[in-house]
Amino acid sequence: MFKAVTYKFVCLLVLCFSMFSLQAQNTISQPYSEFGIGMLNKNANGILDAMGSTAIAMQDPYTINFRNPASYAAFDSLSFVGDVGASIFISTLKQGNIAQKNSYARPGYIAIGLPVTRHWRTSVGVVPFSSVGYNVTDSKTIDEIGDVSYTYSGKGGLNQLYWGNAFKICKGLSIGLNASYLFGTLSHTSNTSFSEDNFYNSLIHDDYRVNGIYLTAGLQYFVNIKEKHRLGLGVTYSNTAYIWTNEDLLINYYTGTYSSVTTYDTVLHTNTKYENLRIPQSVGAGLSYTYNNSLTVAADVTWHNWAKFKFRNPADSMSNSITASVGLQYIPDPTSTKFGKKMAFRLGAKYSTGELVLMNRAINEFGVTVGLGFPLTTFNTHSSLNLMFEYGKIGTLVDNLIKQNYFRVGFSFSLQERWYQRKKLD
Repeated sequence: MFKAVTYKFVCLLVLCFSMFSLQAQNTISQPYSEFGIGMLNKNANGILDAMGSTAIAMQDPYTINFRNPASYAAFDSLSFVGDVGASIFISTLKQGNIAQKNSYARPGYIAIGLPVTRHWRTSVGVVPFSSVGYNVTDSKTIDEIGDVSYTYSGKGGLNQLYWGNAFKICKGLSIGLNASYLFGTLSHTSNTSFSEDNFYNSLIHDDYRVNGIYLTAGLQYFVNIKEKHRLGLGVTYSNTAYIWTNEDLLINYYTGTYSSVTTYDTVLHTNTKYENLRIPQSVGAGLSYTYNNSLTVAADVTWHNWAKFKFRNPADSMSNSITASVGLQYIPDPTSTKFGKKMAFRLGAKYSTGELVLMNRAINEFGVTVGLGFPLTTFNTHSSLNLMFEYGKIGTLVDNLIKQNYFRVGFSFSLQERWYQRKKLD
């Protein structure tokens, strides 16, 4: 048994490293990721994603809910739990009468969960925290200078390596803490080129290597009402994090075209380490209701104090944001051995007022989700393959801003195996 679990665990790790090695090769296409630390990851695991990413008051013995660390307390005392996910995006960017279509794949997350003692459970994983990926061009004609072209591009993002622990305080009550190490590189490039040869073009590379500690605490309480009804409450809190950054700034003047530079001159090259990234606190609350372990309805609300955000550019306008979500899951008969009766059907919706403000308008987000969970009896009755489909909108066309309509397909694999259990021979 131990060898079988070890083999599957190694396979899960290999898949993890393969996915995150692709992260440097696959870039998103989202113009709003130019600001702040990029587009924030507001998703949960593959199962909860299909429920609108509703997670604060959700726990299950066989899945990993890293959005609320108190949920780890539900892990089965004799089981190893693993979870891995990824997504494919198809999006359309619109500005005025101009439209552009993009598609890209992104690694999602990798997580494992284990029992430690009777009242202590632990989880380790890697989850995207933010993503940067954009390429914007503009041009204009200036008197006595001629045509000038501007290109702005960016790539990278932040990842979150977390170690979470949860403790059962008493019947139905648990607390937990995720201690996360944030790391990654945010790369921004701007290029200004002139049509006339008597002007020097400029190229600016500005890279920020980020690393620091981020903490999230959680609490959950579940109570059984009568025989088949269960009510759950959840609360999360993330602290204000002061993160160290290392800036590598390179400014060049050149002649010729950007793809074929004829004269190259380094004007400035600096490497400076300082604390200038502040990720503000957030508070979330959730409620869930389960009937007969078959029907689950849940809702979340999270407030984030983004008005206190601080980073490289004072012009990046951020405001406090509220994210709300609702979700539903239905499993006809969770105890059945029949495939059709153990399938999970999921629905959800989410809305965020948006933390980024441009032209005095908040860049809000909205999405609806639907998903299916397929039991994998090849492993055991609690492993599953999960699919989710999301349609969403980000931004607006007002004031010549950009609106993004996107379609996301998410895949996740949840593995549960018995551990610490030896077979007895008669």
